[in-house]
Amino acid sequence: MSAPYPGVNDVAVFEALESNVRTYCRAFPTVFRTAKGARLTDEAGRGFIDFFTGAGALNYGHNPDAIRAKLIEYLAGDGVSHALDMHTTAKRRFLQRFLEVVLAPRNLDYKVQFCGPTGANTVEAALKLARLVTGRTTVCSFTGGWHGMTSGCLTVTAHREHRKTAGVPLANTTILPYPVGPYPFPNALQHIEHLLADPGSGFDLPAAFLLETVQAEGGIYVAPVEFLQGLRALCDRTGILLMVDDVQAGCGRTGTFFSFERAGIVPDVVCLSKSIGGYGLPMSLLLIRPAFDRWKPGQHTGTFRGNQLAFVAGEAALEYWRQPEFEASIARHGETIRRTLLTELVAVHPEIEVRGLGLLWGVDLSRAGGIGLGAAISRRCFERGLLVEACGRHDSVLKLLPPLVIEEATLREGLALLTQATKDVLSSR
Repeated sequence: MSAPYPGVNDVAVFEALESNVRTYCRAFPTVFRTAKGARLTDEAGRGFIDFFTGAGALNYGHNPDAIRAKLIEYLAGDGVSHALDMHTTAKRRFLQRFLEVVLAPRNLDYKVQFCGPTGANTVEAALKLARLVTGRTTVCSFTGGWHGMTSGCLTVTAHREHRKTAGVPLANTTILPYPVGPYPFPNALQHIEHLLADPGSGFDLPAAFLLETVQAEGGIYVAPVEFLQGLRALCDRTGILLMVDDVQAGCGRTGTFFSFERAGIVPDVVCLSKSIGGYGLPMSLLLIRPAFDRWKPGQHTGTFRGNQLAFVAGEAALEYWRQPEFEASIARHGETIRRTLLTELVAVHPEIEVRGLGLLWGVDLSRAGGIGLGAAISRRCFERGLLVEACGRHDSVLKLLPPLVIEEATLREGLALLTQATKDVLSSR
């Protein structure tokens, strides 16, 4: 007997066949069918505004016309679909565009390594490279930091419960205090300097510091410029590599293409993924200062490190950055979010805290209602037609990641839904 045809928004096949490990479908329990711009539609025809954007993989929105047209043209012309790390026309065009639009205007001199297609893989490559270059084993990361779920990435990820999933001791890393967060450490840089200077500290010279200049999963915490500049200077003095994980905060999310531009620093290594693929297509890059490109051929490989469709989409997405208006529009939308949250959402409860940069914003509810409030408001947002994720310690922060190309009216509509959902949940408590 054949299986019955599933009904609208039927999730039975997922429940029956998919592993328990699935996550986001539990937060957003419906069956999505179509998407365009900043909106998704499920099988029942219900619409949702997307402030989640594939956890930051869809900075240019769903199915942007200009990128889609390039993909269709490439496929219709029988363009190469898979090539490992061989030379292809699509890869050459992407590299040329990346140089012209991103690196050269910022006077950045990096070699580009194509890693396996996930953000975790670019972090894994960075960890290996730092140890290869310096001959040292320890890599330092920071409290609140999030760098991925593979074994190497978990050693530098700070989330205690996720670290436990490795199932083995996580060695050769030291987690240092981040200057801002729910447990702030404003003298973090001085603390690190003292550890390095004190021969009795028990702190060995590390291979690298790995950090997010704006922590996303950790709860939207923006590192002070002075901290970033001081850490860069410290690395210059000591020969420690400075590595920035821009997997989620890069590609324009914080208002500039790289999150570290506001500090005027140049990291030794930069991890990029998510929206560098242009269309939600998997791609990850490791940007390496030429002096540190010490790899021998084949020392870090991956079958899908040459995602040709991602090269095509990524090249098309970089066209946005040729337009001065594009970066200005991110700033305008960011100001709309900041002003609306501070005037309307904070008015719902005096203990709500707002922080962020560009189009990466957090609504901190930790003092407004206790553990679980962020997840509860996220669920209510979904019921009202808005996708927004909870993050941070105890999921107490709502993370806003609208598409960079969102229309102003849609942005305001989404913020109104967020405000009303917050009122709904708080009034029920």
